[in-house]
Amino acid sequence: MQSKANASAAPAAAATKPAVRRSTIQWSDFVVYFFFAAVLLFFAVTIGDKGFLTTANLFNITRTTSMIAVMAIAMTFVIAAGELDLSIGSTAALSALVAALVMQAGFGIVGGVAAAILAGLAVGAINGFFVTVVNIPSFLVTLGMMQFVRGLDMRLTYTKPVAISDTTFTGIFGSGNVAGIPSLFLWSLVIAAVGHVVLRYTSFGRQVLATGGNRVAAQYSGVPVKRIKLYCFLISGAAGAVAGMLYSGMMQTARYNFGTGAELAAIAAVILGGTSLFGGKATIIGTFVGALLIGTINNGLIIMGLDVSEQNMVAGALIVLAVAFGRKRASA
Repeated sequence: MQSKANASAAPAAAATKPAVRRSTIQWSDFVVYFFFAAVLLFFAVTIGDKGFLTTANLFNITRTTSMIAVMAIAMTFVIAAGELDLSIGSTAALSALVAALVMQAGFGIVGGVAAAILAGLAVGAINGFFVTVVNIPSFLVTLGMMQFVRGLDMRLTYTKPVAISDTTFTGIFGSGNVAGIPSLFLWSLVIAAVGHVVLRYTSFGRQVLATGGNRVAAQYSGVPVKRIKLYCFLISGAAGAVAGMLYSGMMQTARYNFGTGAELAAIAAVILGGTSLFGGKATIIGTFVGALLIGTINNGLIIMGLDVSEQNMVAGALIVLAVAFGRKRASA
C-alpha cells in the first residue's frame, strides 16, 4: 500500500514542480547595437587618424542623422500599426517651403512653424483618409502622395530655393547649440524620448501594437483600429514637418528636394532597429540607433574617399547584411 501511495504521489509532485522557463531573449533585438559598435570600431581603426573620432565629426554625424531619426521615429508608429508611409520625405520639403514662404510674407516664426505643421498634418490626414475610409493599401496611397507632394514642392517656387533670414528660426531648428550640443541632435533626442514613452507606456502605444499585430483581434478587443491608423499617419505628417524645418534651419534655406530618399532611409532605420515590417512589434530606441548607424556608415564612407555610387553600394549591402543577420538570429 505504501509503495502504491508513493507511486501515485510521484506524478503529483512532478505536476507541481515548476517548469523550467526557456529564455525569452531575442538576439535579433540587439543586432543593431552590436552592428553599430562594430561599425564604429571598424571606422575608428581604419580612418581614426583622418578625423573620424574627433568631436567635430561625431557631432556632424548627429546633425546629418537627426532629420532621418525624426522621420524614422514617426515611421515606427506607422509600421507598428501595419502600414507604410512613403510620402514623409516630400512632406518634409513641403513644410520647409511653406514655413519659409510664410515667414517671408511677414508672419514671423510663429506663423511659419504653425503653417509648416498644418501642412504636414494635412498630408497625414489625406493619407489616413484614403487608407482607413477608402481602404486603399497604404503603399499605393503614400506612393501617389509622394509623387503629388513632390510635384507640389517644385510648383510652389518653380524649384527655386527660398532663403530664411530669421536667425531665431535657424538657431532653434538647425544651426544653434545648447551647452555645446547641436540643437539638431537635441531635437532627435527629445522626440525619441517622447516616442519611446508613448509607444511603451501609454494605452495609445499598446493599441498601435495591437492593431499591427492582429487587426481583427484588436477590433474585437475594442481597439478603434481605423482611428489608431489615422493618428499614426498624422504623427508621420507632423514629424515630416519638423524634419523639414530642421533641414531648412540647418541649410538656412528651403528647397524642393529636401528629404529625397529620406523615406527609404527612415524605413531602413526602423527595420534595422528591430521593428517588424509586418507590424505588432516595435522599438523606438532601436530605431534611433538604426538611424545613427546609417549616418555613421555614410560619414565613414565619405571620409574614406568613396564616391557617391560606391557609398550607395556599400551602405546598401551593409544594411541588407545587418537585416538578414537579424532575421537569421530571430529564427534560430
